[in-house]
Amino acid sequence: MKKTSFKSGIQLSSRSIMIWRIVQTAVWLIGAIIVFCLLFYPDTGINLFWNMLIPSAPLLLVVFTGVWRNVCPMATNALLPRHFGLSKRKRLSTRQTAILNLVATVSLLVIVPLRHTFFNTNGPATAILILTMAALSFACGFIFEWKSAWCSGLCPVHPVEKLYGLKTMVSIPNAHCTQCRNCVIPCPDSTPDVNPLTTSKTVYQNIAGHLMIGGFPGFVWGWFHVPDHSTLTGLQLIAAMYNFPLLAAAATLVLFILLKKIVGKINQAILISIFAAAAVACYYWFRIPSLIGFGMYHTDGMLINLRGVLPEWMVDGMVAASTLFFFWWIVFRKTNQQSWVIRPQYALHKEDDKRNSAVTATKLNHTPGK
Repeated sequence: MKKTSFKSGIQLSSRSIMIWRIVQTAVWLIGAIIVFCLLFYPDTGINLFWNMLIPSAPLLLVVFTGVWRNVCPMATNALLPRHFGLSKRKRLSTRQTAILNLVATVSLLVIVPLRHTFFNTNGPATAILILTMAALSFACGFIFEWKSAWCSGLCPVHPVEKLYGLKTMVSIPNAHCTQCRNCVIPCPDSTPDVNPLTTSKTVYQNIAGHLMIGGFPGFVWGWFHVPDHSTLTGLQLIAAMYNFPLLAAAATLVLFILLKKIVGKINQAILISIFAAAAVACYYWFRIPSLIGFGMYHTDGMLINLRGVLPEWMVDGMVAASTLFFFWWIVFRKTNQQSWVIRPQYALHKEDDKRNSAVTATKLNHTPGK
């Protein structure tokens, strides 16, 4: 049986690869079904996507980031050209990667408020958003090497992965990359305890990292204080969608910057974990009640109405339990130095082979006695 060797000593058998491919295909098909429903059965599609898939995603990113990185349908879509030998495999510079990271972060902050007026109640609009991202991810994979341009670059979910995936439960084999070609340095998949400020070599990375760590908790809080709109237009609509999230994001960003200066580099990791836990805990603080009919704005984001069935104290208990869990998991739980996935063995690029051959030849030509 053919095996792919990993530097850590773990081997992924051809059978395991086949199982991963089956799972990836299944998840991709589920995504395709959701898009179909969004287009032709909007109410069902909205429930499947916004009220079932998206609410479960933060928990998955916190606990099993590597699993998500292996089965994400957009990742599968982006890496299809590479797996079939069609990718042009161009490499991004550090500066280009940093710019993509900043664009991804800004895109996240721009797209999410649009849910209140375009996406939460409009199935076809959500389908168009997903299909646009699918086209972008495929184009990125067709032009650039492995995960560099989409999965670790332009994907608007990637900044959230780096924020929430601080202490993933376990490292799993990489189900996409059979060899590491250093397409991103450092690789977010294979770097233990990665966070949005792990790479801050450029001003773009620095801005993106601070926006996510410092601004995202406030952004999440502000987003839940905006109801879905269907009648506002123009400047009124823009103000209604963005005022609360951006102002709250600015407040927590300033707080993070001030605390970062006070605690210093030694305690920076703890501070980052506190802000990460605050962001995901805040999400479920509001999302759990809204899913079951106890939300701030009646039926906004409701999956099933359990008001009158569940006592309110039970809902409060679920919210409190989720908050305690996330702070324990991200802040108080011992750091395990786990990466999301296990780095596969390194492979030399053709350019590296040529460079190494030239260096070897030069050394031979300058060897004494030659």
